[in-house]
Amino acid sequence: DGPSKNMVKQRAMRVLKQKKMYEGQLSNLRDQSFNMEQANYTIQTLKDTKTTVDAMKMGTKEMKKAYKHVDIDDIENIQDDMEDMMEMANEVQESLGRSYGVPDIDEADLEAELDALGDDIALDDDASYLDEAAMAPAAPDSSLNEGGVPLDEFGLPKIPQQAT
Repeated sequence: DGPSKNMVKQRAMRVLKQKKMYEGQLSNLRDQSFNMEQANYTIQTLKDTKTTVDAMKMGTKEMKKAYKHVDIDDIENIQDDMEDMMEMANEVQESLGRSYGVPDIDEADLEAELDALGDDIALDDDASYLDEAAMAPAAPDSSLNEGGVPLDEFGLPKIPQQAT
C-alpha cells in the first residue's frame, strides 16, 4: 500500500467520478432530446388538427351554400313527375303491344299439338334432309364487306389504327 498505489487509486476514483458525471450529462441530454421531440410531435399534431378543423368548417360552409339552392319540394315534385311519365310510357307500350284479331289459344291444345309433332318426328326414320345440310358449302368469310373493307366482330367497318 505504497504512495504509488494510492495515487493510482485516487486517479481511478477521479476517472470513475468523471465517467459518472458524463453518464449523467448524457442521460440529461437524451431526456432533453426526447422532450423536444415530444413537443415537436405535439405541435405538428395540433397543426394537423387545425388544418382538419378548417377544412371541415369550409366544407360545412360550402354545403350550406349549396343547400340554399336545393328545395326538397322541388325534388319531390320532379320525382312525382317522373313517376307519372313512366306510368304514361308503360301505358303507351301496353297499348302499342296490343294484339288485334288474334283469338285466345288454349295452352293445353298447343301442348297436345306439340306432343303430336314430337311423335311424328320420332316415327320418321328418314333423316336424309340432314345429309343436304352437311353437304352445304361453308359460310362465306365475313371479315370483308362487298367493297373489300375489313369488318370487326360485329360486322361493322373497322376503324383504321394510326401508326404511333
